[in-house]
Amino acid sequence: MMRLLLGASVLALMAAPVVLDAAGPKAANIDAARLIGARNEPGNWMTHGGSYSEQRFADLTAINSGNVAGLGLAWYTDLDTNRGQEATPLIIDGTMYTTTAWSKVVALDAATGRVKWRFDPQVDKARGHSACCDVVNRGVAAWGGMVFVGALDGRLIALDAATGKVKWSTVTVDQSKPYTITGAPRVVKGMVLIGNGGAELGVRGYVTAYDAMTGKKKWRFYTVPGDPAAGPDGEASDDVLKTKAGDSWSGDYWKAGGGGTVWDAIVYDQELDQLFIGVGNGSPWNHQIRSAGKGDNLFLSSVVALDPETGKYRWHYQGTPGETWDFTQTQPIILSTLMIEGKPRKVLMQAPKNGFFYVIDRETGKLISAKGFVPQTWTKGVDMATGRPIEVPESRYLKDGFLMMPSALGAHNWHPMAFSPRTGLVYLPSQEVPFFYQTDKTYGFKPGAWNIGVNTVINAPPTDAAAFKALKASLKGALLAWDPVAQKEVWRAQYEGPWNGGALATAGNLVFQGNGGGTFQAFDASTGKNLWKFSAQTGVIAGPVSYTVGKTQYVAVMAGYGGAYPLTAAFDERAPAQNGRLLVFRIGGTAKLPPVPKAVYAAANPPSETFTEQQIATGAEIYEGNCALCHSSAARASGLLPDLRRSAVLADKQAWEDIVHGGALKANGMVAFSAWFTKEQLEAVRGYVGEKAKKLAADEKAGR
Repeated sequence: MMRLLLGASVLALMAAPVVLDAAGPKAANIDAARLIGARNEPGNWMTHGGSYSEQRFADLTAINSGNVAGLGLAWYTDLDTNRGQEATPLIIDGTMYTTTAWSKVVALDAATGRVKWRFDPQVDKARGHSACCDVVNRGVAAWGGMVFVGALDGRLIALDAATGKVKWSTVTVDQSKPYTITGAPRVVKGMVLIGNGGAELGVRGYVTAYDAMTGKKKWRFYTVPGDPAAGPDGEASDDVLKTKAGDSWSGDYWKAGGGGTVWDAIVYDQELDQLFIGVGNGSPWNHQIRSAGKGDNLFLSSVVALDPETGKYRWHYQGTPGETWDFTQTQPIILSTLMIEGKPRKVLMQAPKNGFFYVIDRETGKLISAKGFVPQTWTKGVDMATGRPIEVPESRYLKDGFLMMPSALGAHNWHPMAFSPRTGLVYLPSQEVPFFYQTDKTYGFKPGAWNIGVNTVINAPPTDAAAFKALKASLKGALLAWDPVAQKEVWRAQYEGPWNGGALATAGNLVFQGNGGGTFQAFDASTGKNLWKFSAQTGVIAGPVSYTVGKTQYVAVMAGYGGAYPLTAAFDERAPAQNGRLLVFRIGGTAKLPPVPKAVYAAANPPSETFTEQQIATGAEIYEGNCALCHSSAARASGLLPDLRRSAVLADKQAWEDIVHGGALKANGMVAFSAWFTKEQLEAVRGYVGEKAKKLAADEKAGR
């Protein structure tokens, strides 16, 4: 293990940045006073959500509802990959810092787009197998002349903001386990805070604080208990795990990690000097398997308040006790003061996967209100006396399967929501995607592989073209303007397809948002009227920002389709995806994007061999539970990764074996599956994909 850890650190130090033009001697000159007073510098965007309250509100009016029709592209920068782009850029004193897929970092002149430096942490592409939801990264943090990035392989790296050179690097996870980092760090009181992901593959979640200047660990909080036989961890979470969480778990839960990863929301409450973390799903998802169907399983699917100095527990609210649907509560958290029943209340607002919009008193952790914002088949509401959901008993799929709304993709996923103090509304990306939950009776824990305990084959889409089209049309996405006090929808912008992007509200009475269909738009924040749109040529799912350089206001967004839905869902077939871009707009901008290259498809390439029904059934089970995570369900690739139905390798038994079993393309991220499956089992996968290729060939011949 020591060799593993040292090796990763050396790799980070060897990953020299490409410096094109230093960002200046005072680059990212951020301290505690500037972060606390971020609202007083609306021309900058110094931390992930714009300020510690993470409202994603730009108090700028030069671009407004009266002139937004004149918004044009100021400049753009092409990226080097077609993988998902989820980062929120930081803009500090005229320099923009952002991340791209594979945890790369780039610094640019925020007015012109001139690249100042680039940094590549050289993540081993094989780590992509451990990333449940694409090799994305959601951004950097800044402090003391440095920018901090969490690399996919679990490193936390501090870079000199002027040059991109590594100042320090520390490994935050056991790299022999399938941990990843995709979330943006936060800096609080001179400490860098970072969590991790990997619950679907079998890990134990936690959040850690490191000294921003040295990288030395200050404290760690585990979100779920470990192996009781191993004793306390010697960490900040020890006491509360013993007194509150331990008795809420049953069975041999620790053998599959337990889950509870903190992969996104980490929010500092500067008014009350406390830290909020959003905690993820269980490992495996299925409560029956994970904890013998017993207990609330603290602190899964919870918001937990911590002391920022020590990491000690203060309070928690659990939205989904005994989580069994991948209902994470890691979704963005917004802080504000709202007038409720005539009194000002310091609250946090969150709309997690389970479909409820929560308003919680952040002084006490008491639930103030909760209301469903999408159709929900699993619950009839929230019991306000206990704060617990009123579950539909059948939803736990104890004996039979259950068709759920919302699904594991969530009523709202990681896509940032925004809050406007001007309108009092939250602008919430929502989606309606069903999922049929049924226990996987063949489940057995496979270290490092996908472990959810749920039957995935049953959710594969129909092969009939008409039925597939109807199913795809049923999936919905919308931007909701939500009144958090009245707990009701005020207006909505409806989309075809669910994967719509993050939101930004501005003092110009605007809301900006992109969508998976490739359109970036501006809406009137009060009425929802569409005032402006731009064709981005690729999906826009990241959170936009707005800033000023001199007297000019800009709006910026990362454009690049990807993430969980495009990778795993078969409902999103499209042309091979082009590389992402960073797009920046201003009033009167005249830059133009180049024409979109014509899509070129290879023909379907089914194997000549005949496979038995049993082989195809075995292949379906393995493919849908493992391969579909990257190549999409039913092998209907979305264009981000190779369409296996069209692959030259599909018709070549030996080439297939060399790659899928032997790992011949490991350097490209296609790991060997020999650790989990035999050659015969992986040949059965070829048979399953081959059947899909035959269907594709027939459809193409018939013009369907």
